[in-house]
Amino acid sequence: MIFGDYFSMLRFTKPHRKVFALAVFFMLCTALFDCVSIGMILPMIDKIIIGKEMVFPYKLPASAEAAVQYVNAMSRWTLLYIMGYVVAILFLLKGLFTFLHTYFMSKVGQLVVRDIRNGIYAKLQEMSLEYFTRKRGGELISRITNDVRFVENAVSYGVTDLFYQSFQVIFFAVMVFVVHWKLAFLSFALVPLISFPIVRVGRKIRKLSIQTQEKMADINSLLVETINGVRIVRAFSMEEAEVSKFKAQNHDFFKFTMKTIKRTALLAPLTEFFGAAFGGFILVIVGRRVISGEFSFGVFALFLGALFSMIRPFKKLSQVNSINQQALAANDRIYEVLNSQPSVVDKKGAASLDKVKGSIVFEGVTFSYENDIILKDVSFEARQGEIIAIVGPSGVGKSTMVDLIPRFYDPQKGRVLIDGQDIRGFNIKSLRSHIGIVTQETILFNDSVRGNISYGRKGASEEDIIKAAKEAFAHDFIMKLPQGYDTFIGDRGVKLSGGERQRIAIARAILKNPPILILDEATSQLDAESERLVQETLNKLIKGRTVFIIGHRLSSLRNATKIIVLAGGRIAEQGTHEELMAKVLGSYRKLYETQVLSLT
Repeated sequence: MIFGDYFSMLRFTKPHRKVFALAVFFMLCTALFDCVSIGMILPMIDKIIIGKEMVFPYKLPASAEAAVQYVNAMSRWTLLYIMGYVVAILFLLKGLFTFLHTYFMSKVGQLVVRDIRNGIYAKLQEMSLEYFTRKRGGELISRITNDVRFVENAVSYGVTDLFYQSFQVIFFAVMVFVVHWKLAFLSFALVPLISFPIVRVGRKIRKLSIQTQEKMADINSLLVETINGVRIVRAFSMEEAEVSKFKAQNHDFFKFTMKTIKRTALLAPLTEFFGAAFGGFILVIVGRRVISGEFSFGVFALFLGALFSMIRPFKKLSQVNSINQQALAANDRIYEVLNSQPSVVDKKGAASLDKVKGSIVFEGVTFSYENDIILKDVSFEARQGEIIAIVGPSGVGKSTMVDLIPRFYDPQKGRVLIDGQDIRGFNIKSLRSHIGIVTQETILFNDSVRGNISYGRKGASEEDIIKAAKEAFAHDFIMKLPQGYDTFIGDRGVKLSGGERQRIAIARAILKNPPILILDEATSQLDAESERLVQETLNKLIKGRTVFIIGHRLSSLRNATKIIVLAGGRIAEQGTHEELMAKVLGSYRKLYETQVLSLT
């Protein structure tokens, strides 16, 4: 078996090497006591049961020979009483060391799992938004749950058996060599017979494990989609279709799993057969030597006991290889995440943006998702305190444009400037601390109302939280909730209406009190009265701030300082509402008149 890749996975244990070393030491002690237990066969049979001296076919080392002669000199009854005490003490110590190595190895496994999950989650928090457009949510969840479980098995159980069973093989091999070294060499012809099927089947298991783990990622993705989209599933009566889809993917997972189980289950009886067949051959050879009186029956029993005791560790090692291959497949997927690098990072020596004093400028900005160009040579200026409205058809790049300001993405060409400085020269955390965002897709967490409003501003006072809620016209409905500001709003704020969720999100942005506000369809889920009230609040908030508003309801954008019309990824027009309406054939006037006519 090739353990190189497996040992490479043990680098996860490096921070816990002291605990790991203790576990390995106790495994060594346990394996040694296993060997000593088998060694008790010799005096038990020859001296106590048969009443003859122990006879070895070869001259033993001086210390071993002296020990044999000392035991041979004892009476049967004396040795029997001594053996009774020795056996009790032996198994007491063996049990103690078994407990210790199991406990410490399990601790290492759980520490490794904790570290891997922390590492994956921390890495996901570092990654740019571009990464999440290429990865499914369920797939990433599978990495941190299902894949980590395979590594846990490899570290907690696979490593235990790898070391423990290897120690047993070594100790029993030494015992076999001491008893009869010529037969020992013959016996080890068994090793390639056992190793060959283990390696061949192990390679197949690794391929199947990759497919199994990918199928589990598909199942997780389907679960995330259907649970998040449960309203749509119900609305379109697609329950049976979704159940059928899940059954199909679950059955594929079942098939891959059973293929892995079949090959894993095959290894144990296969290795046992080879071991027993070869053991039978050795039995005949050694038995003839006993009958001829070349060595005693106790030595014969010790040789066979040690030889057959080596078969069990080999069986266990075959199972270790199965765990190994499954873990290596998961290990590759885990490191695919851990080795990923964010596309948007701080430059070396990036400065901190302490205060936004002036304008925000887009200078020849071009941006594309892979080969799909979204923005082309976009240039404009937003002065401090201005309201910039961005309009245009769906998919034209409005949200992408404002996403460049907090550096969710970086443009391929051109620059975004704040106070005349390229924002790529500022560290990301300080840049985003000056920006408040309210999106069309309201993102709330399964936390209290208070926790959601104060998200991003640790230590906010109760007075500030309530003030922000009042300014977002959310305080009244919050006070009607069962526990007021302490009410938990459920996953994604499911216990609130769409308009209520939106007002909580606006209160969150208000509490942050940023100099730059981005409102991406921020009032899209509000009724006309709520929108009017929030709009009045937003009009108060924009004083001294730069505000970017994306909205389809053009009538609500009439008071914008500047309206930018995007078409084909470029700025088709820009100006005030009055200036753009004055252009008889202008794009904005056409959009506005079409929308007004559709409402009449």
